[in-house]
Amino acid sequence: MGKIIAIANQKGGVGKTTTSINLAASLGVLEKKVLLIDADPQANATSGIGIDVESIEIGTYQLLEHSSTAREAIIKTNTPNLDIIPSHIDLVAIEIELVDKEAREYMLKKALADIKNDYDFIIIDCAPSLGLLTLNALTAADAVIIPIQCEYFALEGLGKLLNTIKSVQKIHNPELDIEGLLLTMYDARLRLSNQVVEEVQKHFNNMVFQTIIQRNVRLSEAPSYGENIINYDASSKGASNYLSLAKEIIDKNS
Repeated sequence: MGKIIAIANQKGGVGKTTTSINLAASLGVLEKKVLLIDADPQANATSGIGIDVESIEIGTYQLLEHSSTAREAIIKTNTPNLDIIPSHIDLVAIEIELVDKEAREYMLKKALADIKNDYDFIIIDCAPSLGLLTLNALTAADAVIIPIQCEYFALEGLGKLLNTIKSVQKIHNPELDIEGLLLTMYDARLRLSNQVVEEVQKHFNNMVFQTIIQRNVRLSEAPSYGENIINYDASSKGASNYLSLAKEIIDKNS
């Protein structure tokens, strides 16, 4: 039985896509069968894994409007055990198109029903908003990972996201779980980074992953080469952080 994990935070630049790509690749390297779904119109997870966004004919947009099946949308990547359902800028239109549809929050859940058991993990890279796309991802997911950047405004907006998750649990998806809060872009030299880590751990305790993703130049460079961090530089700090996160998730779910 596959587990669907949404990576969500309405704040931009907190490491959602970096986490989606590299967690998916790390789980693949650890011999889990993984599907990455790009549910962001910016399509950064698609280009960041080496797929030409302009060449996409079937992707998340067609999936949500049910004009294609999930199997038709899947593309194999050059990373072991990792497939992707890509995105394209046309996904921008879906929020408007779904507005008057019945059960519009369940479009992704329905679309994934027949492939869920083909994978160990399905990772959804959410858009940086709390709109209909993210709502679809949270309704389809079994759990959510919330990346939190180790900087001054880190906790701002977190309350809003947790309230959204609560209302999704209440109305659409009572099974939705918080897989964990993931601290990203940590710099041990900065007092502020350490304060944010302490603050988040104090408030949220066991909800916080033990793995902390450190600031790493190789991690920032990899997407510009269309590579995940494991393919780009397996000996880097970034690769070791994401492999450690993947192991933590596998242990938690075994």
